[in-house]
Amino acid sequence: MKKFDALVVGELNVDLILNSIEAFPKIGTEILANEMTLTLGSSSAIFASNLSSLGMRVGFIGKLGKDVFGKLVLDSLTASGVDTSMIIQDDAVNTGATIVMSFGEERAMVTHMGAMESLNLEDIRPEMLRQARHLHLSSVFLQPGIKNDLEKLFKMAKQEGLTTSFDPQWDPSEQWDLNLNSVFSHLDVFLPNESELMKLTGHENLDMAISALKGSKTTVVIKMGNKGSISLHEDKLLHIPPFLNKEVVDAIGAGDSFNAGFVAQFLRQASLDRCQEFGNLIGAISTTAPGGTGAFKDPENIMGIAKEKFGYDANKSTD
Repeated sequence: MKKFDALVVGELNVDLILNSIEAFPKIGTEILANEMTLTLGSSSAIFASNLSSLGMRVGFIGKLGKDVFGKLVLDSLTASGVDTSMIIQDDAVNTGATIVMSFGEERAMVTHMGAMESLNLEDIRPEMLRQARHLHLSSVFLQPGIKNDLEKLFKMAKQEGLTTSFDPQWDPSEQWDLNLNSVFSHLDVFLPNESELMKLTGHENLDMAISALKGSKTTVVIKMGNKGSISLHEDKLLHIPPFLNKEVVDAIGAGDSFNAGFVAQFLRQASLDRCQEFGNLIGAISTTAPGGTGAFKDPENIMGIAKEKFGYDANKSTD
């Protein structure tokens, strides 16, 4: 048996979250935030933490500074059951940090990349990948050392017998210079949101963006927030409606939580509709607490929230 169900390669940072603000600030002005949280951040770390909380065995490959934020990241991942033995700490760089201003279901962010931009393919060895059943990568635009060798990474994973998933996340430079065709040849599941998909395909219409990917063997799953999710598999479209939370605390990490729910069921070899439904559910649960990991402790607790908040029958889940 493999040591890990999933191995996550990705960026690591902390989030300083400012909630309960009345509007986003304007240049030259000051506003007040009634709530503040310092917590584990980064798409990849939130995904790894929540996937582990859902009962999967998860390892992480990434890079941190040797500083107080780095310790917070390591302690948080370890507390959620993620194996951190392959995370590199480098005293020549700072741990990344993001300031998040959350206003309803919208957010604005400022990120210092720090150590996350120095991770590269040389830090990832085949024997590391060989320990896992699945490889997941997020936020490639924040990781230039990985982005330049993206096809090589996924090809190496497939050669070692892993299934693969990828969430590109937003490109802060808005260049969107990613060759999807080269990636798709080694990719099982692609997990963008609707805005990212339109940017990556160069289409302003979602239907056209989806059509541009038809004919691919990769399963494309598009996150649409409170509109649910759409998948494209073997040129067939499937829409799964959302689980709506009427009392959203914040939407930070909801997409990453969707990814964790989807991949958890994918690793259990569930049907595509079950994977999507569970992804929608876990994404919605994420919005019931501050930060991307605040709502996730263990499978029993998560399913308790699912039943109480969303009327979800845990007996429907695929084991």
